Amino acid sequence: MRSGRTVDEFGRQNNFAIEPQVVVAEADASWGFHDRAEKLNGRLAMIGFVALILTEVALGQGLLPFLASGLS
Repeated sequence: MRSGRTVDEFGRQNNFAIEPQVVVAEADASWGFHDRAEKLNGRLAMIGFVALILTEVALGQGLLPFLASGLS
C-alpha cells in the first residue's frame, strides 16, 4: 500500500484517498472467488432446488408446512 498524505482543494487531509491494491485470485487457487468456486456454488444450488421440488411432489405439500406439521 502506498504511503503519503493526500489533501483536497481546501487543504483538508483525505484519509480515504489511497485505496489498497486489488488482487485477483488465480485460477488454480483453492479458495476465494474464482470460476471453479462459482460453478460449484451454482451447481449445488441447482441440485438443492431440484431436491426441494421433488420433495414437494413426493409429500404433496411444501417443505415448510410438512416440517411445521411434524413439530406439532
